[in-house]
Amino acid sequence: MIRWNGDWSKMIKSRLCNALLSCLLLLPAIVPAPASAEPVPVAKRVEAKPVSGRIALTFDDLPALTILDDQPYVTYLNKVLLRELKLHHFPATGFVNESKFDDLVRPQQIAVLRAWLDAGMDLGNHTFSHDAPEELGARGYTEDIAKGEVVTRPLMAAHHKRERYFRHPYLKSGYPLAVKTYIDDWLTRHGYQIAPVTMDADDWEFAEPYDYAISHRDAAMAAHIKGEYLSHTEAMIHWYRRASQALFNRDIPYVILLHATRLNADSFEDLAAMLKRNRLKPVTLDEALRDPAYRTPDSYVGKDGVDWMERWALQLHRRLPNEDKNDPPLDIQQAYDRVDNDRCSGGSDCSNTPAAPAKPR
Repeated sequence: MIRWNGDWSKMIKSRLCNALLSCLLLLPAIVPAPASAEPVPVAKRVEAKPVSGRIALTFDDLPALTILDDQPYVTYLNKVLLRELKLHHFPATGFVNESKFDDLVRPQQIAVLRAWLDAGMDLGNHTFSHDAPEELGARGYTEDIAKGEVVTRPLMAAHHKRERYFRHPYLKSGYPLAVKTYIDDWLTRHGYQIAPVTMDADDWEFAEPYDYAISHRDAAMAAHIKGEYLSHTEAMIHWYRRASQALFNRDIPYVILLHATRLNADSFEDLAAMLKRNRLKPVTLDEALRDPAYRTPDSYVGKDGVDWMERWALQLHRRLPNEDKNDPPLDIQQAYDRVDNDRCSGGSDCSNTPAAPAKPR
């Protein structure tokens, strides 16, 4: 207690000193303790998940695309493909070339189609011979389509299905305009709907070198090809999703072009995981094509076979992100040319295509 002796200035100074002392005594309670030597954990950065989307799986060149004349090989790869599709509850559509029936054992080749239908999958027409319009002419091409339904259509009817979808070999839809118009009109009159391609990972270019590696029991080569295929496929999934945003400002339901190959059979678990990772849910082709994007007109007329993203970009006068669209790795292209140098098939102009490298000795 401070006694007042009549000097106001001394009393004020004394009270200020007492107040300052009280503040110093309370300081440890209000000032936090020094940081410990251990760093404060930083919250982990969470990558944004991709937007969920839908994708229709389509497999061309049934009964199979392979360089091997081996019926058990073809039967096996289809058995694995169908087992995996059913295991993951993925619908799919296979596009048939009936000329392939007589390349191997005809009854067993037809049995492959029956197995697809028994598994609940759908089938479509990919022409009889897999030739392009410029090779056959407009009338010859439509006759080839009709020839390509002779076996498939009754098989589908027996499974209470109707052959509705058509896929152009090489994605070549006719040139000049009169040829394309003739083909389109014929397809419409005969109840076919064109199955566009809005995602493509060039799997055919990896598939035949993979067949070669399997047939030569080269496990290291097969693993290398499979790894490069999966990396390329995921990169192309990302690219086509960017393309969809460029054209439609959203993810459309995609229609991916695959082939009935041993590579896809052996890679299916990885492909299924890839779709899950990218939040792409497999749906039927019918569901995908109900999206309004597929009503965008296709006015493309040209000698090259191009996918529908490219066709729609021309129609909508919009730019695709082609600066970061990659071709398959060079070693895969060279491996393909060593086992099957057919880049000029389908009437393609290959005047500027370099010669294939010599086969390794």
